[in-house]
Amino acid sequence: MNVAAAAETCDDVLDEIGTAVIGAEDLFETILTAVVGQGHVLLEDVPGTGKTLTARSLATALDLEFTRIQFTPDLLPADITGTHIYDEHAGEFSFEAGPIFANVVLADEINRAPPKTQAALLEAMGERQVSIGGETRELPDPFIVIATQNPVEQEGTFPLPEAQVDRFMIKTKMGYPDRDGDLELLDRRADRHSRTPTVESIVDRTSVLDLQAVPETISVDPAIRAYLVDVCRATREDDRVDVGISPRGLQRLFEASRARAVLAGREYVAPEDVHTVVHPVLDHRIVLTTEAAVRGVDPRTIVEGAVNSVPVPSMGD
Repeated sequence: MNVAAAAETCDDVLDEIGTAVIGAEDLFETILTAVVGQGHVLLEDVPGTGKTLTARSLATALDLEFTRIQFTPDLLPADITGTHIYDEHAGEFSFEAGPIFANVVLADEINRAPPKTQAALLEAMGERQVSIGGETRELPDPFIVIATQNPVEQEGTFPLPEAQVDRFMIKTKMGYPDRDGDLELLDRRADRHSRTPTVESIVDRTSVLDLQAVPETISVDPAIRAYLVDVCRATREDDRVDVGISPRGLQRLFEASRARAVLAGREYVAPEDVHTVVHPVLDHRIVLTTEAAVRGVDPRTIVEGAVNSVPVPSMGD
């Protein structure tokens, strides 16, 4: 699959998702950027904004196996990864795969599960495998985790540790639709008999794998690479920051920039690709000092300051 075909495929997928979910197009582009870049997504917003529907619609449009895990305080790691079940007739244990063994896994309200259960996702997200009973089992390819969390009603929840938040390539918010969007939502609901809208499959699993291979062909000029490095390093030098962007975060910014260039139909990364993904990729990786957190400093301002402090490379012919 070449870049032009990949960009056309992405447009078709975005159009199909838009038939089911009311939302800003740039939000869906951000989520699809993570999919193309083989990353994971963390959606944070209040209930009822379409997070679950977005994840399900994306999986259907890509014709991928989808599972939903409702995270609760009593959820155990084995409930996610699976466990060995004793078969009385065979006289031996057999492995029963958990819901993690799917192409698109929706971890719904991930912050409601205890840290031990949250950690069950760490190996899966980072290594695309799980270790159970001394055995390592590969996860399906592609493998995408879309986690959601509710920023309100924090009583009884377990905030994600920085190590796990860093596993997500992108963190973004759904947001409320505008007035026209709310009206369109009701118009769509009035014209169908089912409560949940449906989407059609646009591509198959093989095409998704081909699509994810396209960013590896995107060229990144040395000046753009230096720009990425300097922006990330600038976050580490800010006095308000306790932990700046890690080398992993730098790599994710590089990968997301290439994926965004694919969506734009370009064979190279331009500065606007970096600027489009810089906040969804970097903001959630900033760990503020205690003083800055008390003063209510927004990590977005840290990243914005880093971007503004580094000269943007000019693009030649």
